[in-house]
Amino acid sequence: MRIRARGHHRGKKHHRARSAALLTAVAAAATVVIGVGHVPEPADAASTAMPTGNVTSNGRVWKPVVSQNFSKNAPLGTFVKTYGSTWAGYSGFSDTSGKGTYDPNRVLSVAAGHLDYYLRTRNGRPVVAAPLPNGYKAQTYGRYAIRFRSDAVAGYKMAFLLWPTSDKWNDGEIDWPDGNLGSRIYPASAIVGTQTASGMKFDKPAVTAAPTMGTGWHTAVTEWTSGHVRWYWDGKLVGQTTKPSGVPTKPMRWTLQAETNTEGKAVSSSAHGHIQVDWVVQYK
Repeated sequence: MRIRARGHHRGKKHHRARSAALLTAVAAAATVVIGVGHVPEPADAASTAMPTGNVTSNGRVWKPVVSQNFSKNAPLGTFVKTYGSTWAGYSGFSDTSGKGTYDPNRVLSVAAGHLDYYLRTRNGRPVVAAPLPNGYKAQTYGRYAIRFRSDAVAGYKMAFLLWPTSDKWNDGEIDWPDGNLGSRIYPASAIVGTQTASGMKFDKPAVTAAPTMGTGWHTAVTEWTSGHVRWYWDGKLVGQTTKPSGVPTKPMRWTLQAETNTEGKAVSSSAHGHIQVDWVVQYK
C-alpha cells in the first residue's frame, strides 16, 4: 500500500510513497508465472539509438508526441534555461520521504548527449529531481520509452511513473522502473478507487522477471492501453496486467522521478552518484 498521496497542479508537489509492505508484496510476485504467454516485443524495445517515426507494437501504431536525445549541452545550473521549466519538473519542495528536496538546477545537467542527475547532499540535505518529458500535459493511454543507466547510490531510488494529471491518487498510478539505485526494480499499477487513509492498494502483475538495474545502459518501455498495461526491459516483456481495476483510464503525465528512499532509512551525507538518460520518447 501507499503511505500517502497529495498533490497540486502546475509545479506543486505530489507524494507517492511505497511502503516496505508493498515492496515485499511485489517482490513475492516477481517470479516466473506460467500463463503470461508470449507477447511479441516491439522492434525498438531494446534499441540503443533513439527511435524515430511511428512504432508498431501489439497490433497498434504508436505516433511520437515527444522525442528528446539531449543534443544541447547544459552545464549544472543551466538546465532550466536550456530545456525549459516544463522539462525541469518539480522544484523547491520535499520529495516523497521528506528527506530530500527537488532542485533541478542543482541536480540536472546535459553533456555528451546525456541528461545527468547528480544526486548528493547539499547544505545538509539531499537534492533530487523529477523532470517531466511532456510537462503537465494530459494523455490517456500511451507508450513511454527511455534509455538510461544509474550508479548504485545508497539511500536513493528512482520512480519513473505515470501520475494522474488530476493529482488524485484514486485515479491510479503506473510505475516502471521503480526501485532503489543498484537494486532490483519492479513494475506496479495502482488499483483505481482503493485509496484509504492508510494508502493505496496495488495490482500484483503477472511478472516474468524482476531485473536488477546494475550500472549499465538499459531500455525500459511502458505500454498503457485500454484494459492492458505491459512493461518491457531491454526488449523482453517482464510484466503485464489486464485487470480492469489495475489499468487507469484517466489522463496521466510522465514523471522521471529520482528521490531518497521511502523505507525510512537514513541517507548518508557522503552518498553521491548519477543517473544518466540517453533519450526518451513518448507516444500516443
